[in-house]
Amino acid sequence: MDERKNLKSKIHSVLIENREKITINGVDDVESFDENNIILVINDELLMIKGFDLRINKINTETGEVFIEGQIYSLEYGESPKKGLLSRLFK
Repeated sequence: MDERKNLKSKIHSVLIENREKITINGVDDVESFDENNIILVINDELLMIKGFDLRINKINTETGEVFIEGQIYSLEYGESPKKGLLSRLFK
């Protein structure tokens, strides 16, 4: 059985409002961010958000919610990360 279909994986959701606001649940870590790209870690995979004037307005580490605003162009899932931004900061 494919590891991605493992029942232990957290469920995540993505809500996009008018390509200007995005709410994502189930986020484990923030890999990197700038005004054009935000890379999040969800279930040991990457979620890459591309756009213009992107900013993270709120992060709730207890629930894994991330609130982002800006002009959203695309979302893309990618391969597993090596280490997250927060884990590198708090060595």
